[in-house]
Amino acid sequence: MNFPDNLKYTQEHEWVRVEEDLLIVGITDHAQRELGDIVFVEVETEGDEIEKDEVFGTIEAVKTVSDLFMPVSGTVVEVNEALADAPEKVNEDPYEEGWIIKLKPNNIDELEELLDAASYKKEIGIDEEE
Repeated sequence: MNFPDNLKYTQEHEWVRVEEDLLIVGITDHAQRELGDIVFVEVETEGDEIEKDEVFGTIEAVKTVSDLFMPVSGTVVEVNEALADAPEKVNEDPYEEGWIIKLKPNNIDELEELLDAASYKKEIGIDEEE
């Protein structure tokens, strides 16, 4: 599994990448593997201001539907429209083409509350040596 060191992670398995004044958000490699084949990504919160830890959308796999949680408070400014026709991008490339939203954070300091790659690996039970 892949856990890029330049990202921040949540206990709910979202990742965050800083790009200029926006944050890019998706689900982790671990999460997409646990979900299995993703068939639908629903985000109807574009333009909405959402608090940290609130649901901003859902992701549907063959066997289950999971909520997507905001890693930091902010406004959803863009949804990855490519996922409407190709939700499998989340499985194939969760950290690049499979991103889910871009958001404008209300408080960038909330990023400090998120996990780094090593802490996320511990959270999901993976030893550094693996």
